[in-house]
Amino acid sequence: MAEQETAVQAAPAPAAIESLAALIGALPGVSGVSIEKGEIVALARLEGLVGLMTTLRDGAGLQFEQVMDICGVDWPERAMRFDVVYNLLSVSLNHRARLIVQTDTVTPVPSVHGIWPVATWWERETWDLFGVVFSGQPDLRRILTDYGFEGHPLRKDFPLTGYVEVRYDEERKSVVYEPVKLRQDFRNFDFLSPWEAMTSLPGDEKAQARGKA
Repeated sequence: MAEQETAVQAAPAPAAIESLAALIGALPGVSGVSIEKGEIVALARLEGLVGLMTTLRDGAGLQFEQVMDICGVDWPERAMRFDVVYNLLSVSLNHRARLIVQTDTVTPVPSVHGIWPVATWWERETWDLFGVVFSGQPDLRRILTDYGFEGHPLRKDFPLTGYVEVRYDEERKSVVYEPVKLRQDFRNFDFLSPWEAMTSLPGDEKAQARGKA
């Protein structure tokens, strides 16, 4: 048990996080860096992204050997509509960083599959769900939606009902696709839990009455 406890590395101290943030912020291609809730968040430019990611993987004091996730965020009111978010992990140094680049519906993002081969799966998912194009990615196919799927379902202007519906046509003896005419505006969320707004629950008045008796 003692050996297992010594093998677990402690979480980085705030001073170490600030030093790492300063190191990342000084790298070419990084346009800004901040610490949000104890996590490093860096903004990067598309130009030179592959070189920057290579430095993050191999650079002294960085050593982000793994990309844990690549995902998208849709901001339809912006000209650069999409954030592409890279969550990086250094196993050897036990620290993490989040790197964000922005793009629109047509500007490609350089693929990082040559740095982290697993990135192919994440880039395919981001393309499938958001429509972000990754240049240099040799296997940019859909990965979660069906063959022949139209659109990108995590865009906020994608209707909840979809663009087509699938049903089995008894007369044709085959599956048919038919257009759905329902449309909606952008999907906006307030991200608030319904429980946070509740000051009391049904039945509380009975418990309070018993307490006063």
